[in-house]
Amino acid sequence: MVTVSIVGTGHMGSALAGLVTRAGHALEQVGSHDLDTPITGDLVVLAVPYPAVDDVLTQRGDQLSGRIVVDITNPVNFATFDSLTVAADSSATAEIAARLPNSRVLKAFNTTFAATLTAGTVGPVTTTVLIAGDDTDAKTTLAEVITAAGLNAIDAGPLARARELEAIGFVQISLAAAEKISWTGGFGLVP
Repeated sequence: MVTVSIVGTGHMGSALAGLVTRAGHALEQVGSHDLDTPITGDLVVLAVPYPAVDDVLTQRGDQLSGRIVVDITNPVNFATFDSLTVAADSSATAEIAARLPNSRVLKAFNTTFAATLTAGTVGPVTTTVLIAGDDTDAKTTLAEVITAAGLNAIDAGPLARARELEAIGFVQISLAAAEKISWTGGFGLVP
């Protein structure tokens, strides 16, 4: 059994907590500002908006050392919805990995909305979570949690693929913000 710590209690944090519970793993959920509760999970999910990541890493970076850390963020310019806020040759996940050299950092869940994680489907298709990262064992651990909850998991490649996953997330968020798709929809993959 894996203990999963979720930092964040918003829509995605709640949806991910449900996923972990369905998968039968131990859950520890803490608010991003709840500094009194230590992070002790084997797998830690940063379920906070990208602008909040800096504070989480500054305040809790030492607690993340040696753990699998999953970045779910989309570094979207939320004022304009017209661009990503990281350099074109980088990603939010790459920035997090640089700050956490002793953690095994993964990108996942950023191409799914909370509603599709909760429902387990995107329309008639089972929800698929794409995972990018350089540590094969960490990706396998995360994929096992995802599939135990009844969803599909696909290895999307090395950590460098996080940039493309963030671009997919950006397109999906932009479409939903423009009301061209609903927040209960999204992209579905047929494996």
